Order: sequence, then structure tokens, then C-alpha cells
Amino acid sequence: MSPVTAPSRLHELPADEMALYRQLDPERLPKHIAIIMDGNGRWAGLRRLQRFFGHQQGAESVQYVVETASRIDLPWLTLYAFSLENNLRRPVTEVSFLMRLLRTYLVGNVKRMNDNNVRIAYVGRIAELPREVQETMQWAAEQTAHNTGTTLTLALNYGARGEIVDAVRSALAKIAAEQDGPIPFEALLTQLTEEHVSQALYTAHMPDPDLVIRTSGEMRISNFLLWQIAYSEIYVTERFWPDFRGTHLLEAIREYQSRERRFGGLGNAQTTNTVEQEQALAQ
Repeated sequence: MSPVTAPSRLHELPADEMALYRQLDPERLPKHIAIIMDGNGRWAGLRRLQRFFGHQQGAESVQYVVETASRIDLPWLTLYAFSLENNLRRPVTEVSFLMRLLRTYLVGNVKRMNDNNVRIAYVGRIAELPREVQETMQWAAEQTAHNTGTTLTLALNYGARGEIVDAVRSALAKIAAEQDGPIPFEALLTQLTEEHVSQALYTAHMPDPDLVIRTSGEMRISNFLLWQIAYSEIYVTERFWPDFRGTHLLEAIREYQSRERRFGGLGNAQTTNTVEQEQALAQ
């Protein structure tokens, strides 16, 4: 018996989003989009508001974008919500506010996520977050675990360098545990492969991002998914995150579809030219 397919929700797209979706090739939609949500503070500053208001509006943008992602049946959406650097370098009052905002967002949006068939997950050094925050996160994950649509992954207390360090440690420990006896460190290193590291990353259960979106116009990766985005397409918009909506997600996908992904190889045009040159040389 074939699995039951969830009914299409494209008809739920607002008119402006539907107009953009019709410009896309449904067969070439990305499987995984990762977003560096940037510009909350500057958005607030331009309006002479405290940074807290920018973060609140940014939380609203999250749900708008998640709903569009779920309606177009995007399998994976990962949002850079709170970095290790945020935790270490932001004022304590701002970090405390962000933790309260996270709990409020999760409690207030679980029903909305269930209505949209969205499952929530997390990556990062979660164990270092306050206990009450971890409890709310676990509760939200349990409440949405039955959903089968978009997986919304929040990167919290996350840093890509830290993730790679954690992954290498885990991978080496696993290799050592699989040996019959003690193994010299040098021999242990020779057995370490990219596959070992990939399988030990926080994101081992999901595909690498096809598309990375950064808001606010900054041309930086900011220690986000450094291993996973080796061949991702990158799209930067000047728009601050609090103003980012589903239409802008679809515009980014449209730009993504206009590019040719080569993964280190030659593009179609270059391949054709190379073949023609080889044929000419052989004559």
C-alpha cells in the first residue's frame, strides 16, 4: 500500500504569493532552505525603538515565512535564531529577553504549527540554555512531533565551528569504540573521513541546505552551517528580517532557480564547449 500523501495547500497562498509561485518550476524547488535572520536591531533603530521591539517583530516574521514554506511543501527550513556569539557577547538583559521571547513564541505558536502541519526541531548546544527554556523547547517538539510537513529547525546557542569540534570529537570516539582494543592516536586520525564527520553533525538527519538566505544586506556567513553550506546557493537581500515575508521567500527561490548549480564541476555550456574542443583536437 502506498503512503498517504497530504493534500496540497497551495490554494492557501495569498494572491501575491501565488503570483510568484506560478513563476517557479515546482520540480526544482529547494529541499532545504536555511536563513540567517539579521537586522532586528537596525529595523528598530530606524524607527527609534528599542532593540526589543525589533526582536518581537522578527518573531512575527518567522511564523509568516514558516506558513508560506509549509504551503509550498518545503521539507526543511532552518533558521539561525540565536548564536553562541549572541550568548557570549550580547548584554545579559538582551539575552534574557531573547530567551523569554523564545518561550513565548513556542507556547503561542504550537497550535499554529500544528494547523500548518509543521514539526519543530533544534540544533545547537541546547544543554547550555536555561532549564526552563529547554523544558519549553522539549514540550513544543513533543506537541508537533506527529506533523509530517515542513520541519522547522531553530539553531539555538549554535556556532558552526563549535559544531564541527563537537562532531570531530564524537566521530573519533565512535571510531575508537569500534576497535577491538586500544588504537594509537595517529592510526585513529587516519581512519577519520568526511562521512564520519557528516554523520556526527547536529544536522546529520537532514539534507544540506540548497539555498541560504541572509537578510539586512550583510555579506557574511556568521559562523552558520559552515560544513553544510559548502555548495549551497547564497541569496542576500537588503531587507531587514522584521520586514521579510512569504513573498520574499518566493523571490529568493525564483533567484535560486535562475542559477546553475555545478557542485565543483562544469556547467552545461562549459561541458558542451569542452566536448567540442576535444572533438576538434582529435580531428
